[in-house]
Amino acid sequence: MNKNEVLRKFFGHSSFREGQEQVVDNILLGKDCLCVMPTGAGKSLCYQVPALMMRGTAIVISPLISLMQCQVEDLLEIGISAAYINSSLDSSEYFNICRRAAAGELKIIYAAPERLVNEHFIKLCGSIEIPLVAVDEAHCVSHWGQDFRPSYLKISDFIRSLKVRPVVAAFTATATETVKKDIERLLELREPFLTTTGFDRPNLFYEVRRPKSKDAELLSILKDVSGAIVYCSTRKNVENVGEMLCRNGIKAAVYHAGFSSEERKTAQEDFLHDRADVMVATNAFGMGIDKSNVSLVVHYNVPKDIESYYQEAGRAGRDGSPARCIILFSKSDISIAKYMIEHSHEERELSDIERNELKRRDHIRLKMMTDYCETKSCLRGEILKYFGEKTAGFCGNCGNCAGNYEVADVTVEAQKILSCIFRLKQRGKAENTAMVCNILLGAGSAAENGYDTLSTYGIMKETSVKRICLIVEYLVKEGYIELCGDEQICVLTPKADEFIKNKGSVLMKFKKKTQIILKPREPENKELFEKLRELRKKQAAILGVPPYVVFSDATLRDMCVLLPKNHEEFLQVSGVGTRKAERYGEKFLSVINEYSKNLQSL
Repeated sequence: MNKNEVLRKFFGHSSFREGQEQVVDNILLGKDCLCVMPTGAGKSLCYQVPALMMRGTAIVISPLISLMQCQVEDLLEIGISAAYINSSLDSSEYFNICRRAAAGELKIIYAAPERLVNEHFIKLCGSIEIPLVAVDEAHCVSHWGQDFRPSYLKISDFIRSLKVRPVVAAFTATATETVKKDIERLLELREPFLTTTGFDRPNLFYEVRRPKSKDAELLSILKDVSGAIVYCSTRKNVENVGEMLCRNGIKAAVYHAGFSSEERKTAQEDFLHDRADVMVATNAFGMGIDKSNVSLVVHYNVPKDIESYYQEAGRAGRDGSPARCIILFSKSDISIAKYMIEHSHEERELSDIERNELKRRDHIRLKMMTDYCETKSCLRGEILKYFGEKTAGFCGNCGNCAGNYEVADVTVEAQKILSCIFRLKQRGKAENTAMVCNILLGAGSAAENGYDTLSTYGIMKETSVKRICLIVEYLVKEGYIELCGDEQICVLTPKADEFIKNKGSVLMKFKKKTQIILKPREPENKELFEKLRELRKKQAAILGVPPYVVFSDATLRDMCVLLPKNHEEFLQVSGVGTRKAERYGEKFLSVINEYSKNLQSL
């Protein structure tokens, strides 16, 4: 089979998403890869598709047991022979997997990085053909990544121990330029194909709230919601919030590193199997969790940095369905975060200089996170700018853009303001923002200083003082104007020169007089959607897997839109491959056809 046939047969997709096909092609050509894709963009397909097409067994290095379990369950469900090797296995389970691997029965093995120094595992890998080693969450290899793991530094030694060097492909959702360079160097990638598909998640609605009572606000947010994660910064908050939700009739599970492994496993399975509607957790929960139907992520406390927030918020809407990401912000969160920074990194094998530098970096990152929480600018834009992407400055799908603000084109007004500063410079003069505003308004104080002869004198006299001041402040914030010295003199920057030269445009948000209340988006044929969800839950219970493993919410929504009538049409639903169509087609088609029949009789 070729790559498109593999994609259709096993994964039920008719085409690759942005960036996937190029990575697949380069792996099949034998090239190393470094791939930066946002959560939910389909990184796993980039190594799973070529793994099925290459001879031998691919090794996927993954940091968490929960990630491996989710991935392997998904693969087994669609008919792909896969297994995981980690500390959760007993000796008989481990040796059975080794036997199957040695017999060539497995196409993909997920392994914890700690396994890479195990002599028996190394010997096993030396006896089988390994065409590909995929490193998931590759940012963990870098001291400068947000989740450094020393065991990741052993990956390059493991690869060197193999008889034939395989293709090495590294994947991550978040990586600054420094982290990318570390990944390439520390994993010893050879002239890798590099791709960054962008960090935007259009289906996510970002919002920051400053409630008087976080508990009351959280209860309001969680009303009639299932599939939500609430992140807290401390274990105590996790337990308190979890107890508060349960007292108020919300089915909540709690998870933090202080619980026993059995308690954590139970909580995680309750959430994955939809027995709990809400998971309350520290950031110890969630990395690699492949639950596709998380519709809401709430941060009860401010995250430690934008990279962590992007990862944690990105656990919402993994199947492409609309989802919300809300921060409940208060100034007291900052003190807690600073305390945690000062007591972090103690367990790492670092010199005092490295440890102090990491703490300094963490304080800078926290400041950027708090700036995000306090900004009136586009929240999506602030995240994308952090990762070095250009933005339009207005997304229409975040709390700042779609809520109490509206966008306006202020290009002409910006040109007038910048022109005024330029005319002053031509006369060898420079003034602060107050005088610039007075000149534009044609004020008497400006005339007294001889500025009434400027061509820009009074050209904005029909504009309110407040609007001019707001635009000037925006131009300063966006880097068109620099305020210099104690007197805050206005000076044009190279960005302003470029703007004037190339006749650019400036879009800015202004507060509305009335706030728009956004209604949640409902699925097509909600009645049918709920019937399909119930059927999915029953099928999942029979198989002992989480419901999303059977079908994602996005796939159910596609069924509601297409209303397939037979097996051939069922295969056209996104996310329905050959194996799933054979296993579930008859049951799901029966519900869909019954619904359609009742609809026609009305």
